Amino acid sequence: MAAESAKDMSVDLVAVERRLWSGRATFVSAKTTEGQIGIMPGHEPLLGQLVEGGIVNIVPVDGERIVAAVHGGFFSVTAGTVRILAESADFAGEVDVDEARKVLADDSASEEELRAAQGRVRAVEQVANA
Repeated sequence: MAAESAKDMSVDLVAVERRLWSGRATFVSAKTTEGQIGIMPGHEPLLGQLVEGGIVNIVPVDGERIVAAVHGGFFSVTAGTVRILAESADFAGEVDVDEARKVLADDSASEEELRAAQGRVRAVEQVANA
């Protein structure tokens, strides 16, 4: 793990069922109920509620950008840490986009299922368009 510095921050992306990613990053963005937010090291502390079917982007110190579809949860920020605590989350590379599109086409799908599927498709499309 990289040494702590003023140019990066500790980030954890955790879902109820598993820890998806933990490490040092220079930037994190997510959509909260208050709107899209971007976090850089030294950001003012805040607590936000993640939207249903949203996307989280993490720019690690080392490695490729991480994109995950998240479904609900919270976003906690201090000067040196960001904690993303989602009800459920999937890395864009893990999403079965065909299955997500089937859910979107299913008239009997619940609102919650539709929002989660929309987030998964958006995460895959964001990586494909990067």
